[in-house]
Amino acid sequence: MIVRNCAGGIVFCGDKVLLICNDKHEWSFPKGVLRESERIKLSELAVQRVEAEAGVASRVLAPCGKTNYEFYSVTRRKPVHNNISWFVMCSAEDAAKANPEQGIAMASFETVEKALETITYSQDKSLLMMAYQKYRELV
Repeated sequence: MIVRNCAGGIVFCGDKVLLICNDKHEWSFPKGVLRESERIKLSELAVQRVEAEAGVASRVLAPCGKTNYEFYSVTRRKPVHNNISWFVMCSAEDAAKANPEQGIAMASFETVEKALETITYSQDKSLLMMAYQKYRELV
């Protein structure tokens, strides 16, 4: 099994949150894998992924927990386990632009209520609720 460390951001702008939709039509948050050759903090990776996937400049406010999931990689012919460290982040602007080169079909800021209806996976919905509570405490 391949085990990978990842980082992602739940980015708020006022009462809106950034969502991305990948090329499989799954709605979630920007995230990416920390490559073995990279010598950066997970929080820095989260900022980079938000910029790369959605074109949003952001900054980290606080850590927001961890999630993990497994899948079978057809190309590697092995199971993959992703450990994702999440960060509550903020952006000064609510404009987003999907980056198809990163496998992102759509990116937009939505109200938290709409985001909860749109997000594909239940663990991401729970993550949003925790992040939003933390964000409200911090700003």
